[in-house]
Amino acid sequence: MTKPVRVAEASTASARTDAPTTTQQDTCYQTLRQWVTVGRFLPGERLKIRQVAEDLGVGVMPVRAALQRLASEGALVNVPNAGVAVPFLSRAEFDDVLDMRLLLEGEAAERGTLRLSTQDQATLKTLSRQMDAALKAADAKAYLAANEDFHLILYRAAGSPTLLALIETVWLKVGPLSNQLFEHADALGVLNDAHSDVLKAVAKRDSAAVRRGIERDLFVAGQFLRQACKGR
Repeated sequence: MTKPVRVAEASTASARTDAPTTTQQDTCYQTLRQWVTVGRFLPGERLKIRQVAEDLGVGVMPVRAALQRLASEGALVNVPNAGVAVPFLSRAEFDDVLDMRLLLEGEAAERGTLRLSTQDQATLKTLSRQMDAALKAADAKAYLAANEDFHLILYRAAGSPTLLALIETVWLKVGPLSNQLFEHADALGVLNDAHSDVLKAVAKRDSAAVRRGIERDLFVAGQFLRQACKGR
């Protein structure tokens, strides 16, 4: 299970079982949503409420509420008499998710290009360097964190909360597969190539080229992730 991340403090054991505040519920939800997105939980993994609560440093009630909320969004599945688990994706389901990612993320990247600030462009370059270093060190956690930030800078610049929310919801479907990228030695040499193309296009304010770069990035990574899916 993951390293404890304190999102709330409780001074006594009894305090941990009090009814959760809305803020506490939301914090648990956002943290767990992030963990799913970046592959902290693997496909098929069963999530034990008490263990997750211990990792978060909160009581079981906000965790239970957060997990059920994620299940209602399709990020998790309810298992009879066993709580919740991370679902497996079939190849057909993955192909559908990838199609949606290409559509949504390509659109967001194209829209965001002309709205990027000078600071945004500098941050994108820094994140690309961080991804290079993470790939050389085979550090999946560092790579996935920098990769998410890279994409979010572009997508947030699009200025569409609705589009961003759709993208982040789709990410929940594919996030648990993310660590599988590092099971393929061939992937480590190519995962950051498209980001270099994106940076060049951003510098030229070529929004169509940025879109193509993002679509290439998603497609290349997708071919490796698809191999981890079960069934047709």
